[in-house]
Amino acid sequence: MRLRALLETEALGLRLLGGEDELDRTVRGVMTTDLRDPSRYLSGGELVLTGLAWRREPEDSERFVRILTGAGVAGLAAGEAEMASIPDDLIRACARHRLPLFSVNENVSFASITEHVVRQVSSERAGDLAAVVDRHRRLMTSGPAGGGPEVVLDLLGSDLDLRAWVLSPTGRPIAGSSLAGAGPELPASVSAALAGEHLAAARTGRRGPHRVTAGGDTYSLFPISHSGRALAARDVRETVLSDWFLAVEADAGDWSPERLDLLDGVTQLIAVERDRRDAARTVRRRLAQEVLELVQTGAAPAEIAARLRVAAPVLLPGLGTAPHWQVVVARVEWEDGDIPGGPVAQALLEEMLAAPEASGPEPSDRIAVAHMGDEAVALVPLPAVPAGAGSDEAAAQAAGLHADRLLAAVREPLSRGLDGDGRLTLGVSAAVHSAEGLRGALEEARHARRVAAARPGRVCAAGHQELASHVLLLPFVPDDVRRAFTARLLDPLRDYDRRHRAELIPTLEAFLDCDGSWTRCATRLHLHVNTLRYRVGRIEQLTGRDLSRLEDKLDFFLALRMS
Repeated sequence: MRLRALLETEALGLRLLGGEDELDRTVRGVMTTDLRDPSRYLSGGELVLTGLAWRREPEDSERFVRILTGAGVAGLAAGEAEMASIPDDLIRACARHRLPLFSVNENVSFASITEHVVRQVSSERAGDLAAVVDRHRRLMTSGPAGGGPEVVLDLLGSDLDLRAWVLSPTGRPIAGSSLAGAGPELPASVSAALAGEHLAAARTGRRGPHRVTAGGDTYSLFPISHSGRALAARDVRETVLSDWFLAVEADAGDWSPERLDLLDGVTQLIAVERDRRDAARTVRRRLAQEVLELVQTGAAPAEIAARLRVAAPVLLPGLGTAPHWQVVVARVEWEDGDIPGGPVAQALLEEMLAAPEASGPEPSDRIAVAHMGDEAVALVPLPAVPAGAGSDEAAAQAAGLHADRLLAAVREPLSRGLDGDGRLTLGVSAAVHSAEGLRGALEEARHARRVAAARPGRVCAAGHQELASHVLLLPFVPDDVRRAFTARLLDPLRDYDRRHRAELIPTLEAFLDCDGSWTRCATRLHLHVNTLRYRVGRIEQLTGRDLSRLEDKLDFFLALRMS
């Protein structure tokens, strides 16, 4: 707003005392002060309100006005409540420094002036920003992106003092002023919490914005849907695990309709960028589909290798052929409703496999994901291992994807998004160094995913490292076989423990855990060795087994694990 507009509002009680030629200055804010030197709190463009408590002698006026002029303030308004009139020395100092000076009627509070200026400035800034948003939307819709969503988010920060981030459904930052170094980054724990709240709200059909408190601060979450999608025609579960959202560090509950409309325009703009990003993934998805179809149909390794040579420059630009590959399999299953799981798992896997430390909309350029039925399969190239990092195979395994790390990064938010009727299961293969190994890697990842599916929880994963243990085969034993096997071996011991409090089951567990060592087991249980021998003898008598035989030890071990 202009200084001139202040004189047009009679309710403000302002009277111009000097500076008629400077009334077209722009007012960008307002500040009330009686400090002798308020320069540290001034950034330029303010209307300064003062009660003149800083003035003790006439010379103070010159010093005060010089400080204000140096800070670039728009004007000075002095109250008449303390003095009958504005001192002449202040009027002369403002005239020398060409600083517009107003007097404030003693019946008008500084709070009323402040409220009026803030309301006018915020309204004008919102209008300016809305025009920028609309212009940017037209640019992005009709041609190359005009800087991406960061441009508008930076404007939210500079013009409306709003810190905002675009986040993925797993909480990964896509865009935001903090990414450009304009402020502290959003902590990972807060991002995950916001993502969880967003997914929970979207799953229950609540309309945004959603008010959330995380890390001691209040945020408002605005959903970002694909720009061309017909919302009413689709089940929310088809997109809930892939849609981005806008997190604004503010409480939107008391915002005006104009400001809410502005943020809606921002989300529409970001939706255009999201659709553009998805379109750019088409080539990578097609390459993955072609390679995986060759692998599944048993094509010759030479044919698969030729296709990989075509894919590598797209997935690893500038790095040549990838020496190693990994396969990740994901499946999203809904308990209620016939919702295709393949596309959902595909979009989610593309997001999950983005490097956790990467920010921006395109960190997953080097990952190709296809979907087959309800299953999504990712072909992940691993860059060349640096010299001196050990054997190629061992170094590739160490540098590759790990199921537990993938799980840790997404478990919290995705569990909220799947809560009620959905599950996500993941399987990760070992790294392979040739086309011949891809078929085995695919089967290994699928088997690992089946192992993960046998575990409790909404979000589960298993990796190739775990498949070497026979313990992971136990979930695949039918329930009736498991019950019969454990009952035959352990029920006699449980019955005896209930009647005599003999603790045969804990003794058996400790004995097996100590690899049959009498001394170590007795020490662990705080028993005399003869007492331990008596208990083991009783176990053998009740079950008809011999704990000196490997086969009987293994049967007891499996029975305890399955019970």
